[in-house]
Amino acid sequence: MDLLEDLESLQFEYGIQEEDCSWLYLQGRSRGLVIKACAHATFFCKLLCNLRESLREKHTSRCLLTGLLADTPDDDDDELKVGIIGGGHLGKQLACALLQLVPIPAENLRISTRRPEALDEFQKLGIQCFYHNPYLVNWANLVFLCCLPSQLPTICLEIQACLEKGCIVYSFAAAVPIARLKLLLHHTNILRPQYQCVEDFVNIWGANKEITAALQDPATLQATCPYSSAGGIILNIKWLEGVFYAILNICTAKDMPHLQVLQHLNELFLSVHFEDCGKDGASCPKFQLGDFVNQVYTKNLSQKRPFPWFDLTAVQLKETPFSQQLSTSTALQDHLTLLYCDSFGISLTKKQQPVVSTGSPSQ
Repeated sequence: MDLLEDLESLQFEYGIQEEDCSWLYLQGRSRGLVIKACAHATFFCKLLCNLRESLREKHTSRCLLTGLLADTPDDDDDELKVGIIGGGHLGKQLACALLQLVPIPAENLRISTRRPEALDEFQKLGIQCFYHNPYLVNWANLVFLCCLPSQLPTICLEIQACLEKGCIVYSFAAAVPIARLKLLLHHTNILRPQYQCVEDFVNIWGANKEITAALQDPATLQATCPYSSAGGIILNIKWLEGVFYAILNICTAKDMPHLQVLQHLNELFLSVHFEDCGKDGASCPKFQLGDFVNQVYTKNLSQKRPFPWFDLTAVQLKETPFSQQLSTSTALQDHLTLLYCDSFGISLTKKQQPVVSTGSPSQ
């Protein structure tokens, strides 16, 4: 038992002048932003890990059916390798969340920071910590930018030549628009969550729990759902759209036929069902080719061809064939929310669905 936990003199608010108390809401907002950012990044990594595991299993099954020996998956594309640029507060919290909640093995996570000696606790876990951004990007297939906006131009200049086409860059630099990131990196495979904060909100984010502990609390976890507006922080749902197209790009890089890709999407996103979904989810939504590409392209796409390569920056800035369904289909929203909570080990019923918001703050 922590005897100091509720000691008033150790609380953040203690000693603040009465006229300054009106600014305390910023503390809750800041913590809420970090919790939501880490939750959404963790969910994305869980999806990528599940996709890779599904691809490995199906490859093995095909080899067994055809009587061929299954090759041991040992190339770079078969493992999710995560690099974090920036070892400050957000970088540390993100690393903890990925290690504990995905979970990503320590050998598949590396951190590049100007002060690697300050990350002794991570190095003891077996995580490589150093200061060499190009080396990190050369190794990783998913790179999180947890640096200050002022540092971003220099970092982008360092790493742009090392970025493979399929490497996903996930930026937390809120002050740098995604169109600017595209120019700085000479890269299109970029995800950038955008959050909108409302003025009047109930602070549900707590103060003392570690981020990983907060994300194991059902109420807090539900507040981070992509469609939830709880806690006064709204995620632009274009991020979720970008997640779908990022997964399409991963399958395209493997030259996977689009019909097979759609099967993987249905299994990845729509495999968790409510009690009233019917046998084997018969009444659940299913993804179709026309959900992701326009009608003209659909008519000219043969069954064995893969999806085209998508510019993720354009997906997050413009309307796509998938935009309307993602923002208006309540059945799809319910299933994605159920999947999100289930991936964190939280059971959810339709009555517990959080308040839906499709906020679209400017990019």
